[in-house]
Amino acid sequence: MNITLIILLVFGLFILLSSFFTVKQQTAVVVERFGKFLSIRQSGLHLKIPLIDRIAGRVNLKIQQLDVIIETKTKDNVFVKLKVSVQFMVIKETVYDAFYKLEYPHDQITSYVFDVVRAEVPKLKLDDVFERKDDIAIAVKRELNEAMTTYGYTIINTLVTDIDPDIQVKNAMNRINAADREKTVAEFEAEASRIRIVAKAEAEAESKRLQGQGIANQRREIAKGLVESVDVLNRVGINSQEASALIVVTQHYDTLQAIGADANSNLILLPNSPQAGSDMLNNMIASFSASNQVGEMMKNKNGKRSTRKEDTTDYQLPETPETPDNEE
Repeated sequence: MNITLIILLVFGLFILLSSFFTVKQQTAVVVERFGKFLSIRQSGLHLKIPLIDRIAGRVNLKIQQLDVIIETKTKDNVFVKLKVSVQFMVIKETVYDAFYKLEYPHDQITSYVFDVVRAEVPKLKLDDVFERKDDIAIAVKRELNEAMTTYGYTIINTLVTDIDPDIQVKNAMNRINAADREKTVAEFEAEASRIRIVAKAEAEAESKRLQGQGIANQRREIAKGLVESVDVLNRVGINSQEASALIVVTQHYDTLQAIGADANSNLILLPNSPQAGSDMLNNMIASFSASNQVGEMMKNKNGKRSTRKEDTTDYQLPETPETPDNEE
């Protein structure tokens, strides 16, 4: 009797404890009675009738993520693998649809992702797939929302997290990128070289211009100095020819002195005898005298020609009226 009572008490305690159950936060529990839907219990402590009511299942209300890897072909016949991450959750008000209408939500979502990606990517070239991956993600989200809302699910976000072309295609793309960068480097180096050449040419041109101005100024000052020297020599009774010859001889010896002052000079002047200066002076005086005589002869000759023209003109004017007298 005592054993039976103990068994009954234990059984009653078990039945009492099985009447209570708890539901975690962000979770919903579906309760059935005799296999038929009874209610949906939210988080907290709940009571059910033992042996009559049972917990049919628990539905996760948290945001879940499903990663789907799809291999497809682009418009330019390049096979790529895309990784699409789908973030979804069960709508709290439609737990019944999520639990009873769809048994394998992950498989359903994967099928829709495959369908949308393989419809969108073949319209794009490989470069456009990288540039417009957000458009692909938006298209996937739009299609999934339309399909999964019926089953009590909402799509929070879809992301194209990876685009992986074939290894040979990636190597080719890397080579193209490297070649393009080398081309850019070559263009910049060529432009820099051109700038250096232009700058050097401009600097040389400016240097030559300034050098020419310096030489012109130097020669102008030398000419002024020669004029002043000739004037000074003329005042002491030396004519222009002798003064010019004296200046030239002076410059000749100044040049020889400047050359001799340089210890590293290898220049040799031949002949360089003591009488060379006097010979050069005599030759210059003779040449100046000859040039003056030629100038005087040319002036006299030009003067005679002009005189003849005047005589001829004077003679021809009275000749016309005297013609009848000669005939008589």
